[in-house]
Amino acid sequence: MEYTLILGVLAVGLVLTLALGVMLNTVADKFLEKQRIDVRSKNVEITLPLRLQAYERMCLFLERITPNNLLLRLAPSAMSALELQTIILHEVREEYNHNVAQQLYISTHAWEQIVNAMNETVAIVNQAAAEVSAEAPAADLAKKVFSHVIEKEIQPSTHALKVLKEEIRGVF
Repeated sequence: MEYTLILGVLAVGLVLTLALGVMLNTVADKFLEKQRIDVRSKNVEITLPLRLQAYERMCLFLERITPNNLLLRLAPSAMSALELQTIILHEVREEYNHNVAQQLYISTHAWEQIVNAMNETVAIVNQAAAEVSAEAPAADLAKKVFSHVIEKEIQPSTHALKVLKEEIRGVF
């Protein structure tokens, strides 16, 4: 009889211990999930403005390296075609280097499109420069660049800008 009483008390104690363990485990899981949600929400509060700023900066970068904008901004400061080519390529490189860290906040696909736009712009300038004399007036190179841009259906940065706009719409 004593053994059954002891076994009964032990069984009740075991059931209570298991029930308490399950309850504590459930409460702990809910607490940890709440903490994860809080951390995620704080991360979003911090990273969302950084991401928006990155998209803004990359849109500005693409606008600044558009051949038309480059030529309007830089052509008056060059005397020869070679000088203009050098100034344009330097400006594109500087703009890129200034914004390269923004790739952390945008998708790989968008970054690839931005780099492609930059490379295509550089290729247009170099191709146009190969078609004029280095000593030719800067206006001759500008005309050649404009003609190469006109030959293309879209400017180099147009597609990359479209990708950036689609991604930012996805954020909201």
